[in-house]
Amino acid sequence: MNTDNQTLNGVYNCSVTLLGLNLSLLLMLNESELTTVVEKTIDSSPESEVLYNEFLECLPRYQKRPYDLPWWQELVWSLTFAVMLLIATGGNIIVIWIVLAHREMRTVTNYFLVNLSVADLMTLLLNCAFNFTSMLNSNWPFGAVYCTINNFVSNMTVASSVFTMVVISFDRYVAIMTPLKPRISRRVSVISMIVIWTIASALALPGFLYSATKTWSYLENKTRIVCYLSWPDGDYVYSRSDYLYNLIFLIVTYLIPMTLMVICYTLMGRRLWVTKSIGELTQYQTNSMKSKRKVVKMFIAVIAIFAIFWLPYQGIFVFMHHDSQFMKSSYIQHIYLGFYWLAMSHAMVNPIIYYWMNIRFRMYFQRVLCKFCCLINQRNIGNQHTQQFVDCPRSEIIRCNSRRCKSSSMRWKQSTVDSQERHYQTRSIVDKNRSSQDATTV
Repeated sequence: MNTDNQTLNGVYNCSVTLLGLNLSLLLMLNESELTTVVEKTIDSSPESEVLYNEFLECLPRYQKRPYDLPWWQELVWSLTFAVMLLIATGGNIIVIWIVLAHREMRTVTNYFLVNLSVADLMTLLLNCAFNFTSMLNSNWPFGAVYCTINNFVSNMTVASSVFTMVVISFDRYVAIMTPLKPRISRRVSVISMIVIWTIASALALPGFLYSATKTWSYLENKTRIVCYLSWPDGDYVYSRSDYLYNLIFLIVTYLIPMTLMVICYTLMGRRLWVTKSIGELTQYQTNSMKSKRKVVKMFIAVIAIFAIFWLPYQGIFVFMHHDSQFMKSSYIQHIYLGFYWLAMSHAMVNPIIYYWMNIRFRMYFQRVLCKFCCLINQRNIGNQHTQQFVDCPRSEIIRCNSRRCKSSSMRWKQSTVDSQERHYQTRSIVDKNRSSQDATTV
């Protein structure tokens, strides 16, 4: 047990009240000697583990409530998380709408993207705001029941997201490396998603079984409630089970999936960029190769963002078991908030990547943005008889004063016309070689 100036008074008081030690003798000891005496007294007790936990619970009663941030820091963090949460939620809802509301977007790969967006939305709506509030105030005000739900859903959605990306990688690998073999059918994709959520739920089961809340009391009758995992062999930092679980979770949901995906996309990259085909390619083969490269680039970006954004948050829980004093540092609250914001931002970045790197998603995103632009503009000019623009980009009766909106509408219409012309021109070829075409569409 290590002590510092802030907890020294608590050590004296708890040593007297719980251990029955003489205060006059304790005051004559230096910090190292005091620590040795307290540890030997606890270890010599028949119920040393219980006594040690009681001693730890006693210490906060003689301390000021920790982790109270200044109001301006709370404001900065609140705005930072609010912007991220708004963009991420809106973006993922649009992705789900694009795929489910448009027949031409209902491909197997896009169904997996919907599954990924659903997992991200669950994280954003059921975890993000609650965890952020708890981290910001160092207090869990949402009760023991939601503590259990929060811990279970948090790990389940993370696991389902990464497992979905692994399945997408295998689907892309089969489509590009073995184009003549049958692709994953819609029925198989649905079964795969059921298996993904089942495995993810099993992996998150400890959050359902061992979640608990604990109230810490401080000076001036202040309290702090903690939502944590109460393992059979002790609380999280001191529990061997918690360390093994976090290590297994890191391996199963990060290291192994990242290794598999890196191998898949490395082999696909060699096939698409390095390997040269025999003979001269036709125009259709050239266009197909370019489309496949764009799809692979998009998913490489998604996986790279996941690897970078989630590693700090995944790794910190394992690291704390090797350096428990790290939790007592004065800047630990900002580290938690920063790593958690980075992890949650992965859900915000994915729709941006789809918009940036996929022309079909970009057209539908622009369509939504144009509708919003036109509706806002009509409201601003006070038109009380504005119709509901069900099909804003293709409507010929839009009266929108925003040049940006008009240019976006024209670009969307032109892109749609060009896409339809290319579709009809290549439809016969696509029907003859469907497996190859599926590998190029998202």
